[in-house]
Amino acid sequence: MNAPPSAFPAFDVSKSERTDALTIVGLTVSYRSRGRDREVLQDVSFRVRRGEAYGLVGESGCGKSTVAMAALRYLPRNGKVKAGRILIAGQDPSALDPDALRTMRAKSISMVYQDPARALNPSLTVARQVSEAFEAAGATPREALERTVEMLRRVQIATPERVMSSYPHQLSGGMQQRVVIAMALASNPALLILDEPTTGLDATVEAEVLDLVAQLRAESGTAVLFISHNLAVIGRMCERVGVLYAGKLVEEGATRDVFARPRHPYTVGLLRCLPVTGRSKDTDRLDTIAGHLPLAGPVTHGCIYAERCRLADDRCRREAPPPYRVSAKHGDQMSRCHYHERAIDLPRNAGEPPDAAAQSQCAPSARGGTEQPVLVLRAEHVSKTFHVPGGTLRAVDDVSLDLMKGETLGLVGESGSGKTTLARLLLGLVSPDAGSVIELDGTRLPARVTRRNDAQVKSLQIVFQNPDSALNRSHSVRRLIGRALSRLGALRGQARDARLAALAAAVRLPDRYLGVRTRQLSGGLKQRVAIARAFAGEPRVVVCDEPTSALDVSVQAAILNLLADLQRERGVSYVFISHDLNVVRYLSDRIAVLYLGRLMETGPAAAVFDGPHHPYTEALISSIPTLDSNGDAQRVRLSGELPSASAPPSGCVFHTRCPRKLGAICEQQDPPMHMAGDAHQIRCHIPVDELRVLQRDTAHSTT
Repeated sequence: MNAPPSAFPAFDVSKSERTDALTIVGLTVSYRSRGRDREVLQDVSFRVRRGEAYGLVGESGCGKSTVAMAALRYLPRNGKVKAGRILIAGQDPSALDPDALRTMRAKSISMVYQDPARALNPSLTVARQVSEAFEAAGATPREALERTVEMLRRVQIATPERVMSSYPHQLSGGMQQRVVIAMALASNPALLILDEPTTGLDATVEAEVLDLVAQLRAESGTAVLFISHNLAVIGRMCERVGVLYAGKLVEEGATRDVFARPRHPYTVGLLRCLPVTGRSKDTDRLDTIAGHLPLAGPVTHGCIYAERCRLADDRCRREAPPPYRVSAKHGDQMSRCHYHERAIDLPRNAGEPPDAAAQSQCAPSARGGTEQPVLVLRAEHVSKTFHVPGGTLRAVDDVSLDLMKGETLGLVGESGSGKTTLARLLLGLVSPDAGSVIELDGTRLPARVTRRNDAQVKSLQIVFQNPDSALNRSHSVRRLIGRALSRLGALRGQARDARLAALAAAVRLPDRYLGVRTRQLSGGLKQRVAIARAFAGEPRVVVCDEPTSALDVSVQAAILNLLADLQRERGVSYVFISHDLNVVRYLSDRIAVLYLGRLMETGPAAAVFDGPHHPYTEALISSIPTLDSNGDAQRVRLSGELPSASAPPSGCVFHTRCPRKLGAICEQQDPPMHMAGDAHQIRCHIPVDELRVLQRDTAHSTT
């Protein structure tokens, strides 16, 4: 049964005071900008029950983090709560004096931020920072140190005494995040807010951190508000989910209900943006959400999503939809859509196809209909040793790879496995060890980019993870791309302007943005500028180093479609580095798996993902979060931390963490590469047929 909001009051606040960790009723928040108040949250209401995990999802700019900041009373000076009520464990933070507010922050609520390195003080030891959290909750210095050891063990740090004496920069990203979680749990808070806590982490570390949060929540009964743009993580961690769009809660319900049958077109669009098993660049374009978020401010009439919605009609533009509520399998489900019953039946939208005019001005397809694969880049016996205090560090160890024309090679592995160092060696930004060979089109490349000729330089380009760090924020888009055209394409005047327009069209960058400075652009638009600049010299190979990891799923889908389109049009080859294995699987033709600088497995993407795999690849793939919660049962858990490349284990470098270790042979002998199929190789002492049986039996036992 459907009903307008009058028939379904938000909830009884007096009851919430007794049962909820967080209650938000009618929250409206505005920021003062250029003399005007701009509303970034409008009439948001939801609750997080004690012991519950509640997910908050939506694109960047929808107001997710503003909800957290308002709850903590951490809004910036130009922000204010215009209306609504917030209760944390029955307390209203807006009614507290400074002392009472500090007490509430110390004892009732904690927050874990996206970047643990920025949340930790680089000049203080871990012991000082964690113990300080206990002292803030009322412990004596001696008690605080004792509890610090216990808490670090609780967050699965095996050697807390060593970690306590370390500074943050001496720890891995996963270890830093565990320390931050330990600090957040020091007061046994009623509510733990997690704001994108796993965005920058590898698949295995992400899985470990999520396991940790789930375990600690079960032990302590702490409620969790989980903010993320990763829908699969929310699907795994949260019982209920709320979907924010442009400051409004447009859908809410049990996570299993919302993800199985979304009832708002925005939620449908977000879910369809995900690269999932069975979809690849060769068979499917990813769905995208057309348009952009509206500017912050009140919507006086109609549905706030109407301008981007393919269901919208005159009614949607005239009447704001009320929060329709329906009974679902696991509880009530709310949707602010007049046509919520048929939202899930929206036809798929794979985004705009490449513009025909733009294609005509771009370089012709470099594939040229060639039947036989053409070798573009070859790396043979490539190694890199860094000299560090006290010894040497072997970052890349005897890696050999081929890259064909128009092919994408996915490079995967945990942080510290050598992926970025290998990419820098290919680009000539770092010199390899003697005996290493890197060839482009059969011609050996000089080790350093400064010794390569112009044709070689422009043939190998890179797109970085963070466009903010790669683009000059004070320059216009036209100047940035134009400068690359002048330096790499040797174009001037009208020829450069025509080429610039063609490039902008090729990366779907509207003309109105050409005169804009990059600091005024969204993350997705900045990444399009970075891609256009990389393609200015008609490269043969583009290294993509985590180009979508910081982007929303809707923007990520558009960028992945763009990369696939450019590859089809120009025959460019990619070396694609990412810790998101769903993205790697979608875009890659072949996969190379690195561990501690060693190549552990390589082969066609389907063969590597479907198996048999190296035990390390098996662990990586099993750690991929899925929209349902069943994937956790199939997890292959690795013990211990990634060893240091300055003191690698003897024998197989993976034996210290391998769940399928045979014994002494793994500790004493480096395993050979075995053929597991057509162009599929696995470096392991376990015979390929035995790996196949072991992994098949494991899969059957968990289903």
